[in-house]
Amino acid sequence: MHPLLSKTAIALVVSTLAQGVAQAALFAVDPGPYVTTKNGAFAAWYQDTHGRTLDLCLSKAVSSRVPGVPGAPTYMCNLLPTPGVFDDAQPIVFPTNFPDEAFWFTVDGTIVDAARGIDLAYGSAIEAAFAAEEPIDGDQVSFARVRIRVDVPTAGTYVITHPYGVDVFNIDTPGRRAINMTRDIGIGTPKTYDGALKGDVGPFLRSVNGPYTETNPVTGQAETFIGDPNLEEAVTGSPFNTNFIRIEGPGGLDLRTTVFAVSGKLSSVIRPTPMIPQRSTYSRHAGASAPVAQQDVFVMAPPPPATVTLDSNNPVLNLREANTTGNWYAQSSTNPSLPSTLQVTADNHLAIPSSTPTTLPMPLTDLVVIQRAEYSLSTGQITVVASTSDETSPPVLNATSGTGVAIGALSGDGAVKSLATGISPIPPAKVRVTSSNGGSDTEEVVIVQ
Repeated sequence: MHPLLSKTAIALVVSTLAQGVAQAALFAVDPGPYVTTKNGAFAAWYQDTHGRTLDLCLSKAVSSRVPGVPGAPTYMCNLLPTPGVFDDAQPIVFPTNFPDEAFWFTVDGTIVDAARGIDLAYGSAIEAAFAAEEPIDGDQVSFARVRIRVDVPTAGTYVITHPYGVDVFNIDTPGRRAINMTRDIGIGTPKTYDGALKGDVGPFLRSVNGPYTETNPVTGQAETFIGDPNLEEAVTGSPFNTNFIRIEGPGGLDLRTTVFAVSGKLSSVIRPTPMIPQRSTYSRHAGASAPVAQQDVFVMAPPPPATVTLDSNNPVLNLREANTTGNWYAQSSTNPSLPSTLQVTADNHLAIPSSTPTTLPMPLTDLVVIQRAEYSLSTGQITVVASTSDETSPPVLNATSGTGVAIGALSGDGAVKSLATGISPIPPAKVRVTSSNGGSDTEEVVIVQ
């Protein structure tokens, strides 16, 4: 990684497409206070949605698997010397001898095929740096980075699948670094570190052969690492289960690698199991003798061996997980009494012994779907049609504009309700329908003559 902030311009990226699946990459960051004498006033740690917490990697522990040579130790952290700024042979002292770039996490991979003219370098990181590129107190920033650089021999469309998504490049001028993309997310006000939580990087990939324990020669303490950056190894942890790099392109080009160099130091900070509620909805319709109901519960939490349970169900219901991605789901046939709040617990202590269980309330709501949102320029009338998943006791549905201005109540005897009313002087860009049982949906308004 070469992260100089003033030099991260993209040389040529015609189009970049994120993978069409929502992901939560990182879960939490050290809230501070950020002490200048410790970690250079950077956040001490980041935690991902799989529950792993990584410290800012400044350890001088070296690999016991890959021997170093004089002047080039095989550090377990990516400590990159910079002449006149950081001498890795000397003690780390902020700001007089401190890395101008440091990392909570890095992963790097390559694909080289000389016969096909392909030379691909991929890197992702959660990075600590400085706005003016050199260690100055008050200039500290962090960000999530995805970088892809490829020499390509032929013009055309190239699709690159990697652990954190899919990027598509339309190349008119082939050659060295014809693909040259750096996507940094999170750089904001110095000494604020939550911006990286919105990036593409995470959960943290980790070696399938790790974790590795090494001794820090400065402190004499044992430290644990999710990978060895001096080795290329198979990994796990991709939120899309794409633990590889693949490049597809003109002429049937299709190359991939499944090995990476990974760095990250596991923290001793005790954190609760991360869990992100996504949806808890019910539906019901008339049955032969009683309403037929179902409850659908979706959360994000660490993959197995973690467990996620719907505690409020009788009996307790185990959620199922999808392909190590951390997406969990369960369905219950219980007919709810409203209002109702579910209790869901995630427990990751089998993977991370220090992790404590997390129990969260999830309000149970109906599922509202807007089927039509249309505005006529000629009549000045907006028409909204929406449905609720509660067919046996349909709740009240109300429409507002996307900015919250009231439009009116939808009417109808069944689960499908409608509204047609004049609204002026201009149409709203979006309409939102909210149910008295908690559900809601938002849709862009279609404009017709």
